[in-house]
Amino acid sequence: MKLSKTTVTLVLTAMAAVTSSDAMANELGWYMGGNAGQSTAKIDDARIARGLAGGGFTTTSINDDNRDNGYKVFGGYLFNKHFAIEGGYFDLGKFGFTATTLPPGTLNGRLKARGANLDAVLFMNMTERFSLFGRAGVAYADVRNNFSGTGLVVVNNPNPSKKDTNYKFGGGLQYAFNDNLAMRLEAERYRIDDAVGNKGDIDLVSLGLVYRFGRTRTVPASYVPPLASAPAPEPVREVFVAPPPLPTPPAPPARPLPPRFERFTLSATELFGFDSAELRLPHPKLDEIATALSNNRDISNVAITGHADRIGSPAYNQKLSERRAMSVKDYLVSRGVDGSRLTASGRGELVPVVECTDKNRPALIICLEPNRRVEIEQITIDRRVQ
Repeated sequence: MKLSKTTVTLVLTAMAAVTSSDAMANELGWYMGGNAGQSTAKIDDARIARGLAGGGFTTTSINDDNRDNGYKVFGGYLFNKHFAIEGGYFDLGKFGFTATTLPPGTLNGRLKARGANLDAVLFMNMTERFSLFGRAGVAYADVRNNFSGTGLVVVNNPNPSKKDTNYKFGGGLQYAFNDNLAMRLEAERYRIDDAVGNKGDIDLVSLGLVYRFGRTRTVPASYVPPLASAPAPEPVREVFVAPPPLPTPPAPPARPLPPRFERFTLSATELFGFDSAELRLPHPKLDEIATALSNNRDISNVAITGHADRIGSPAYNQKLSERRAMSVKDYLVSRGVDGSRLTASGRGELVPVVECTDKNRPALIICLEPNRRVEIEQITIDRRVQ
């Protein structure tokens, strides 16, 4: 059975933008996915009995078939981490009833519903991976019915149908496996016109996957040469002058250079995913710093400072910068560095190194990358020269 031209147009319009190669290549907010689960219809038995009574029949029993399997496919655009627009296609399955009557007979009814929807979706982040979301929108449904009677029950219009737009809403929980793939568990309610003058609800509880296109590009950290070992002093040569042969006084020992501080600035997008404090491993630069600290055990009071960009609330960015600094500290401790030699803190968005005025969110994210960083400083190295 084919959907109406309006339904097909709505679905294709929503999905074409998602599957556009230009959009997938240049935008960070496009995503698509699919869900499947159980659908449940609310069948109005009292209304069925009243309809039969109007024809002179007494209803003795009604058996409802109000559960089936449903699914949906969708695409959307995430404007920011809290708001998205989704559009897609849904099939809620088939439902029916059998009413037994006096005078003897039966009335059998079947309904199937499918169509297209357009929703606004709001997200609330609970942790770095878990988020709650709610949705509200409209559903354009194509509802087809089939009625048949036995015995003295005669059906005058066996195949009524209805195409109509009604509201829908729902909510659920999302878990992000990584920057691109997430899982959703959600419940939705669709308002449906059953084509015989009644509006009812069909609920869909489903589980599905969401794939997000594109990734935030990483900016490689500036190269810092490995720490060099102190050069060995040259042997002192004695010079004899005759006569009389007297030894030349040895040269005074080399005067050590004063201690100096070294700062390592690492791009947060190199260490972490966007809006994340989970380290991406392996990471040779952190291994190099751990080796230097292990070989120079007199180095102490090493400061690890996390920074964030201005996207998001100041309180959230402060916590994110602290978690990033703590992740770096925990990694160095796991590589054998005494944690008492390290301090971790966050400055949030307070110390930017670049200012950006881009209005387009993806371009703004890329422009602000230098502000997302972790600095490791106050590493005091004594180096001697001859």
